[in-house]
Amino acid sequence: MALIVQLMDDFHDLINKNGDPRTNHWPLMSSPFPTLAICLSYVYLTKFAGPKLMENRKPFELRNVLIAYNLFQVIFSSWLFYECLMGGWWGQYSFQCQPVDKSNSPTAIRMVHACWWYYFSKFTEFMDTIFFVLRKKNEHVSMLHVIHHGCMPMSVWFGVKFTPGGHSTFFGLVNTFVHIIMYSYYLLAAMGPRYQKYLWWKKYLTSMQMIQFVAIMVHAFQLLFIDCNYPKAFVWWIGMHAVMFYFLFSDFYRQAYQKKQKAKALALAEKVIACCITALQNGKLNGKENGYANGSIHTNGSVISNGTSASNGHAVSNGHAKTNGYSNSRAADYYIKASPDLHYRAMAAAEMNIN
Repeated sequence: MALIVQLMDDFHDLINKNGDPRTNHWPLMSSPFPTLAICLSYVYLTKFAGPKLMENRKPFELRNVLIAYNLFQVIFSSWLFYECLMGGWWGQYSFQCQPVDKSNSPTAIRMVHACWWYYFSKFTEFMDTIFFVLRKKNEHVSMLHVIHHGCMPMSVWFGVKFTPGGHSTFFGLVNTFVHIIMYSYYLLAAMGPRYQKYLWWKKYLTSMQMIQFVAIMVHAFQLLFIDCNYPKAFVWWIGMHAVMFYFLFSDFYRQAYQKKQKAKALALAEKVIACCITALQNGKLNGKENGYANGSIHTNGSVISNGTSASNGHAVSNGHAKTNGYSNSRAADYYIKASPDLHYRAMAAAEMNIN
């Protein structure tokens, strides 16, 4: 036990020695373990304890709560985005290489504060998942969702502890901008059905998230090829996080949207096939009706058009009736033979449309 305590003390000394002295005594900054404990508690609550607790309960109606929460997130994210701009990204920072400003200048301290508040915002976003659980929307509590929210506070903690400013804050700048748009969407969605017509851009949210991670990857990994006074460990840390989240979100996009598009295209193909079959069946029916009409016998036993007659007014033959009957038989044969081919072509067209 004494050995464990000694190792913990040495670990804390190492962290505090190498950490940024401006944040050493800020809330939750002296050690990573409180943040880790909160993240693990979040995972346990949202994946196990929460769903179990709500299993035999009715879902909560949280419309007003969600409106207030999403409005708060829009305002909070807007303020963080503004602070990131004023802390350096508005005309002072370089997008190519930006070392950490470790001074106590007003601009540097402003960015340090923005970094800590960005870290704190990751805890407030846990409420996204908690609201899903309380509303029994467990299908939204996906592995992507939990990994994304559960990893972020721990990841940002290291940034605030060791590099509160400089190159890595580009992540926060882009992320807060995306969150302004994302929580604006959630706000409109929470306001009820009459606002649904304004939410046509839902699928572009995931695309925007993916573009965000590509931008972060490019911005981070460029430092592997140029000389910049910025820790390479954090280049890899931020870049690999962006890579991981990019592939997680791209997989979600394929499952959520491309499969739906494929299903719609296949449904359209089935409708095309059904229309073709109906048209062929109508041709078959019309062929029969025309055949009988052309061979009909009217009053006094006389044959009206397209036929020859024998004694007592009986029709001996009816050329057109036979011809129409033959056409009707050919239409039926075509319907039987063409259906598989039509199905194949429609499916191929659907696949081409998807791709």
